[in-house]
Amino acid sequence: MDGMLFGLGMYLIALLTMAGIYAVIALGLNVHWGMTGLFNAGIAGFFAIGAYVSALLTAGDSPGHIGGFGLSIPLGLAAAMVASGVLAYGIGRICLRLQSDYLAIATIGIAEILRLVLKNEIWLTGGPRGIGAIPRPFEGLGQPWAQLAFLAVVAVLVAAIYWAIERAQNAPWGRVMRAIRENDVAAEAAGKDVVRFRLQAFVFGALFMGLGGALTAHSFKFIGPDATEPLMTTFLVWVMLIVGGSGNNRGAILGALVIWTIWSATELVTNWLQLPPEWITRAAYIRVFLIGLLLQIVMQRFAKGLLPERTRAAGAPDGDRSE
Repeated sequence: MDGMLFGLGMYLIALLTMAGIYAVIALGLNVHWGMTGLFNAGIAGFFAIGAYVSALLTAGDSPGHIGGFGLSIPLGLAAAMVASGVLAYGIGRICLRLQSDYLAIATIGIAEILRLVLKNEIWLTGGPRGIGAIPRPFEGLGQPWAQLAFLAVVAVLVAAIYWAIERAQNAPWGRVMRAIRENDVAAEAAGKDVVRFRLQAFVFGALFMGLGGALTAHSFKFIGPDATEPLMTTFLVWVMLIVGGSGNNRGAILGALVIWTIWSATELVTNWLQLPPEWITRAAYIRVFLIGLLLQIVMQRFAKGLLPERTRAAGAPDGDRSE
């Protein structure tokens, strides 16, 4: 009985940790789409660059790829954010003048090119073999304290990012972003440099997507091409934001928790039922079906998500909000 409770506790810690990491990425997407209206379909690219940069800088020496620098984990996380921001700046300079549908095509195309480069350049990333032996924070503490400490780190990062984005949204910068999202032509007519503001938001959100990738690499202690598939790093994050409530940072966090719980719980039930191998393969597609079904239900019953965007009451000061 004690062993079962311990196993359940470890599962809950792992579930909350991954939900927190996805919340970091969803908050970044909320800056792009919820705050500014940028249709970024290339989340996987920023996720991958963040994961691989941090892994290469912090992992030990390996004959299968470059790296072996053995740097500290905080430095690896910071470098992952910087690399994602630089990538976003380069993409933004090229693509942010495009309309939303063309921007989505451009970002997903660039993300796929980047993923294929990381997958095939074996000398750089280990190719299909990936990068292993990635250090994890506090792993010397033993179970369950190492897992709890890592969960605490993720929770602190989610809280800090939430605070930073909330401050940005309530500042004049955030009001300009909402104006651009609602009507970019009117915002430009009012004298705002729409492309410059969009570029700022694009880089700002990409920082957190890269951080989410780095945290995932350190959580799994491994990163490979399978971990950067668009299903897990683009589609799932978009569903989390839509279900939680686009434009609401609390909704982004709630959506990450709800969707990852469903995704993870269905895998747990599949393992518990001890299905034959051919049914286990089919069960993976059932999870995608359940996520899609939930998305349909939420969109019909809660058109703006579980926690809709907060709107400013007419004539109210910055701190006064109405749902």
